[in-house]
Amino acid sequence: MSGETSPKIAVYPGSFDPITLGHLNIIRRASRIFDKVYVCVMVNSAKKYMFSLEERLDFISRAACRFQNVEVEHSEKLVVEYAKEKNANVIIRGLRAVSDFDSEFQMALTNSKIEPSVETMFLASGESYTYLSSTVVKEMAKYGADLGKFVPWEIIDDIEKKIKNRG
Repeated sequence: MSGETSPKIAVYPGSFDPITLGHLNIIRRASRIFDKVYVCVMVNSAKKYMFSLEERLDFISRAACRFQNVEVEHSEKLVVEYAKEKNANVIIRGLRAVSDFDSEFQMALTNSKIEPSVETMFLASGESYTYLSSTVVKEMAKYGADLGKFVPWEIIDDIEKKIKNRG
């Protein structure tokens, strides 16, 4: 053995419609743990999105550009297939509350059946973000709430403009 270790690579998948400060908190923490983190906008045919794929990729790219080891992409594949393609051995999932755990745990078990070499790592949301979801952000935006406590400052104007135009 040469003593070299392969880089630790993780994938953080989600719909990010839009990215929130909670998501950004998970990205920041994952970027400290892993050599490379792919934030991947996944396609979920069961969801109706407010923001286009291009808008979501742009929002994440602007918010995550502060992290040198983070790349933003999208995929229509199963997340474990995408992870294998990127040589990632970990899928990051954020947990806001106990209520998230059941569905996330089921997904982690399913992924491990499909690809046993890819692990799922759960990161608990930072205390300030346990209530926060993209759905909450969109609802707050509809009522004109100050979004500064919910989303990265880089995208506030874009969200407000989208809400206003949908009016």
